[in-house]
Amino acid sequence: MHTEYKRPPADVTVEHEIEIKRSRFICLIGRVTDDASARAFIDEARSRFPDARHHCSAYIYHVDDSHPVERSSDDGEPSGTAGKPMLDVLKGSGLMDIAAVVIRYFGGVKLGAGGLVHAYGGVVSEAIDLVKPVLRTTRHLFTLDAPHADAGRWESELRNRGYEVIGVDYGSQATMTLAVAPGEEDALFDTIAALTQATAEAKEAGTQWVEIAQNS
Repeated sequence: MHTEYKRPPADVTVEHEIEIKRSRFICLIGRVTDDASARAFIDEARSRFPDARHHCSAYIYHVDDSHPVERSSDDGEPSGTAGKPMLDVLKGSGLMDIAAVVIRYFGGVKLGAGGLVHAYGGVVSEAIDLVKPVLRTTRHLFTLDAPHADAGRWESELRNRGYEVIGVDYGSQATMTLAVAPGEEDALFDTIAALTQATAEAKEAGTQWVEIAQNS
């Protein structure tokens, strides 16, 4: 099971086009998280380019506690010349939750099997270079109860020290939910002990996926 991986940003479609011997290859890359969203992404490409001869596709998405799901389609191209090389590029990128659709407008010159493999794999490879991935990773969750009079100060101090406060619920006390990277739990406990003069302690609250933007 993956505890972290990179994937394309949400609601962003990368588009890239190359031309080889008058054939146009237009690659679309976006995020998908299951078969339904992958089919929707492929269908959207077909709707955008309804007059194209081929809409070849490949995708990979993460499944908790299981192996990633991988699918590809040659969509009428000779077997193994489109979907597989596209999928190979996706797998080589290390990204998941990713789909690629390559739309081909035939230019009248046959490329041969090797030429098709090169074209489909090449346009996906160039398009992936334009993706600005985000990191999806697990965080351990903890709750911290605070008197209302101290809640704002505690929250501000925790944020200033780099801890993620992902929510605050107000009841008889203020309950903060903190997200901590694996291995940083002891440092959090020490920080809370010092901040609260050992009057409060964090309680485990499970794990959660979070998404972090990457600098490059």
